[in-house]
Amino acid sequence: MTQILALLTDSYRELNSRKLFWITMLLSGLVVGVFAAFGLNDKGISFLWWQFDTPLLSAKTIEPRKFYIFAFANLGIPIWLTWAAMILALISTSSIFPDFIAGGAIELTLSKPISRMRLFLVKYVLGLLFVVLQVGVFSLACFLVIGVRGESWEPSLFLAVPIVTLVFSYLFGVCVLVGMMTRSTIAALLATLLFWLFLWGLNTTDGIFVLQRETSIVNHERAQKRVERQELASRRRIEQLAAAGEPVPTADTLPANVRDELEAVNAFLAPARKEAADAEESAAFWKRWTRLIVGAKTVLPKTVDTTALLDRWLLTPEDKALFSPERGESGDPDGKVRFGQPDREVQKRAEEAVRGRTVYWVIGTSLGFEALVVLVAGWLFCRRDF
Repeated sequence: MTQILALLTDSYRELNSRKLFWITMLLSGLVVGVFAAFGLNDKGISFLWWQFDTPLLSAKTIEPRKFYIFAFANLGIPIWLTWAAMILALISTSSIFPDFIAGGAIELTLSKPISRMRLFLVKYVLGLLFVVLQVGVFSLACFLVIGVRGESWEPSLFLAVPIVTLVFSYLFGVCVLVGMMTRSTIAALLATLLFWLFLWGLNTTDGIFVLQRETSIVNHERAQKRVERQELASRRRIEQLAAAGEPVPTADTLPANVRDELEAVNAFLAPARKEAADAEESAAFWKRWTRLIVGAKTVLPKTVDTTALLDRWLLTPEDKALFSPERGESGDPDGKVRFGQPDREVQKRAEEAVRGRTVYWVIGTSLGFEALVVLVAGWLFCRRDF
């Protein structure tokens, strides 16, 4: 234990000496200052001494604490901590292992009575310490801002510390593995950024496919309702013909292009049935592709989904609805949803599908990937002849 504490102390001093650590800390303070400069009153939003009249977004329609929590969960965390600050953290920590295993730098440490795997894990924790300190200070500052400005003390904000640290650990594990394989800081950083970009693209594809799937399902359900209405109208028409003593179509007298007597008396039924069949086929297509994308995401770390857990835990769907414009059922007169067209039901179902993904799937499978990567990197560290 004494050896581990000594190594951690030495690692902290190394971290403290890095300029990017303090630059990121100062930038976090600037972000918190901007966050604190915003206010919500009865007229709308204020920023410092400027007032913006926004009746739909004011203290009369939204509680100030919800306004600040929404800004923290949807702006401060996703934009600053999990993008800008994360990149700075990767730049600062990507050199930890390449520099450590460089010739002449590791011999003194290895001469001490400590196992290589323990040494490797201590150095790995150093990289995570960078983010833990950054997010901890940022969350504490936001906690004070919301307490003073929003008049509500929200300890749940500190959930950002483990969440953001987890996201960074997914990427840092890859950075360490590439650094161990190449001994190059630049190669480790570039490979990690490319991997991160790939994960972002995969998540974006997942979001598009989920939206397409729900659009197709809603279209199929609405098409089925139109078919039912047209079939009911056809039956009523047949009853009217029979009551009036007029000839009623039968299976023997139907034209070749007519499926049944219902279509024979209603020209709108056949197109409605075709539309329903097309919608069902489209729904099956997007369900299949969505399953493939979700399967690919299952074996990979989920950076965006992990960050979204914070939004899920801090804000209820009802709270989020306060910040979304009202949308009608469909902007199309025939009730059909077209991709890219706002539709309240589709958006609601897509959000529920994403929010319904379990914490085990989001974090558990991501940690499984990280554990595998770190074990391989640790094995290389233990086996390498320095």
